[in-house]
Amino acid sequence: MTNNKTLELWVGLFVAVGILALAMLAFRVGNLGSADVVDGYKIHARFDNIGQLKIRAPITLAGVRIGRISDITVDEDYYAVVTLNISGDYRNLPTDTSASILTSGLLGEQYVALEPGGSEEYLKEGDTIRLTQSALVLEKLIGQFLFSKAAESDKGK
Repeated sequence: MTNNKTLELWVGLFVAVGILALAMLAFRVGNLGSADVVDGYKIHARFDNIGQLKIRAPITLAGVRIGRISDITVDEDYYAVVTLNISGDYRNLPTDTSASILTSGLLGEQYVALEPGGSEEYLKEGDTIRLTQSALVLEKLIGQFLFSKAAESDKGK
């Protein structure tokens, strides 16, 4: 009888550890594991096309994560306005900083990469980054390639 109880205890413990491991994995995959930027400031960037960019996607500077995306909206001119929540440690971003939407890996998640300019003035709370590069949409690129190949084959006839 005691052996049975001990076995049931170990199985229960094993199941609890398994559930905890699955929860941790879900938080990491959903970008929920890292805390939001608390002491930061918010700036905006306008893009023609954001692709599959999502809220809570990372913002990087020289490959180092310095913040997360806190909001995505569409303005009156039909541009995507992305609100960037930058850590307070990086308050010295020049006003001519550029923002690009990049993809980690071939089919990975999209993120915003910042590249600082040379201005001596710094971005402040609520400022807008003017120099942006939209996401590269793979479907559009393939369509343009196929269209150009079809046009070349028509010229050859």
